[in-house]
Amino acid sequence: MTDADTEELTQEPTDLTNKSVIKAGVLLRELARHPRGITNTELAQAAGMTRPTAFRLLLTLEQMGFVDRDENLYKLGFEIARLGRLADPTTGLAARIQPILDDVAADLNESVSYAVVNGDFDYDLVAEASSTRILNVPQHYVGKKYPLHASATGKILLAEHSDEKIAEVLPDVLESFTRHTITQRNDLLREIRDVRKQGYATLDNELEEGLFTVGCGARDVKGRLTGIITASGPGERLRTGRLPAIVERLRQAAEDISKTVL
Repeated sequence: MTDADTEELTQEPTDLTNKSVIKAGVLLRELARHPRGITNTELAQAAGMTRPTAFRLLLTLEQMGFVDRDENLYKLGFEIARLGRLADPTTGLAARIQPILDDVAADLNESVSYAVVNGDFDYDLVAEASSTRILNVPQHYVGKKYPLHASATGKILLAEHSDEKIAEVLPDVLESFTRHTITQRNDLLREIRDVRKQGYATLDNELEEGLFTVGCGARDVKGRLTGIITASGPGERLRTGRLPAIVERLRQAAEDISKTVL
């Protein structure tokens, strides 16, 4: 080995990141938490930087259209919205939330999945994590969809809409998958009202015999439903005194995901 090789091995890795760009990103993420606007002083404090530094970055971002200013209040600008419409919302998302799903699956020792909301009654399953139990739900469903009336994900999605709007998209008689499937729309509406009140949805033997699923919604800073996290397993394990703790763990994970993707 030559002296040059030895010197190369002992050198510290060069940090090629641009600190100003990182700080600008921090400001944009913090602005997303304040849709009504925030002052430079408040933003600098929240982002952990000096007022002059924050001001210089905001001025540049404003010139680029990434930030709008209304008197002394700063908000995300039109260019952010334009680029957001062009971007695929699922690109890179799975990789960012996978560690959270892995932690939940390990804590609950049940299979976990996450779906991104695409529209009023549409979603994409983008990530999943498995338990270590011999008896568990296999995780090969990314990209697939479940019936709205026979899935915890679908029930959470339906609960975002009025009974009248649901009646416009679902027929009076719904498809049956097991003897426990809710096949009458009026019966489903009664359950959806419970989902709205309790903030989570369950699926009990309605899609497949023995399958129990519980799901919670993830929301953005404006309270809009952006995704749904679910845990699935045999009803004998989930339909017990464990359920409140499972719901609480899913709610915590939903909040963590919302913070991660902001």
